Amino acid sequence: MRRLPTLPVVLAGAAAFLDLYCTQPLLPLFTRTFGASTFEAGLTITAPTVAVAIFAPIVGRLADRLGLRRVIVGSAWMLTLATALAATSTTLPQVIAWRFVQGMATPGIFASTVAYIHEVWPASRAGRGTAFYMTGTILGGFTGRAVAGLVAGAVGWPSAFLALGALTGIVAAILTIRLPPEREAREPDRAAAERHPTTRGGAIGHLFHNRQLLATCAVGFCVLFTQVAMFTYVTFHVAAPPYGLSTGALAWLFVVYLVGAVVTPFSGWWIDTYGHRAGIASAMAIGGAGALLTLAGPLPAIVAGLALCATGVFVAQATTSSYIGAVTRSDRALAVGMYSTCYYAGGSTGGALPSIFWRAGGWPACVAFVVLVQIAGVIVALTQWSTAAKGSHAGALPETGV
Repeated sequence: MRRLPTLPVVLAGAAAFLDLYCTQPLLPLFTRTFGASTFEAGLTITAPTVAVAIFAPIVGRLADRLGLRRVIVGSAWMLTLATALAATSTTLPQVIAWRFVQGMATPGIFASTVAYIHEVWPASRAGRGTAFYMTGTILGGFTGRAVAGLVAGAVGWPSAFLALGALTGIVAAILTIRLPPEREAREPDRAAAERHPTTRGGAIGHLFHNRQLLATCAVGFCVLFTQVAMFTYVTFHVAAPPYGLSTGALAWLFVVYLVGAVVTPFSGWWIDTYGHRAGIASAMAIGGAGALLTLAGPLPAIVAGLALCATGVFVAQATTSSYIGAVTRSDRALAVGMYSTCYYAGGSTGGALPSIFWRAGGWPACVAFVVLVQIAGVIVALTQWSTAAKGSHAGALPETGV
């Protein structure tokens, strides 16, 4: 049995999220530096997620044809260059433009790596493989935000992009050396291949002949909406009185991601054992409780609530990403790309739409809106996902859904 490429997959996850949300702790700084509104500063979060939503299906199809490893490595180097060039910006629109370019490079890592896992890991262990990837995304997301906030607070925000570009380049170099082609890394599973019919049609076929994939896309929209909305607007909440956190202090706020890094690997076992519906219900319950806890006054309670919310989001993402493998048999990079479009559309909406609620009712209004979105995601999953999709049975579902 070949050794599964766990470390490269973890690093690919880190690369995908090292830069995507790095400006979250910088948002109050941008409002002061450029005289921008919260909505305008939030566009530095919205721009890359819009780009991911647009380009994910295109890159997914490209990865299916050119090879997953080739697209993962090439996208990592493209992301390195775009991140470093963002440091040349002199205006907020220029920052937003380079953030869009970063988003263009990201789906080549995200969509291709999730598809790579389902190509390489046996079906009975796909949940655990996805959880390893998610651990990487958590570590990358925390590192990107922490480095950006600490460097920007010390020597300015352009230097933050240079530092992140260097880190992304290191990861890209390791992936170039250590990530094996999927054909060499693949575990033989001929019996499973015979059980799973080949997917017919392209993106349209996936959408209109696979209702469970469509439902998963809707759940993914809700998942990333929750994360982006919570961690974007909480920075404005705790940067204002009575908390008055600095840019550097906001960077440390994202240490709560490390809680998710510990919990998420165990969630893979939970998903494989008890099924995806149990996984998503548990995740959304944890996330909803955390969102409500942030309404408490003391800062420690807000931090604890964010830790719960982040953990819930990470477990939910591991669940939905794993479920894609249960409802697709071929063209998985395309399927993940389609999912990514909806997932990051949720992130784009989460970065912009809550600004209306922020102006109307502040942080409590934002939290109420987030909880409603979480409830909607749970309802979709519990009513549309099959109870049969768990563990080694994840590949036994028909393409047409329930």
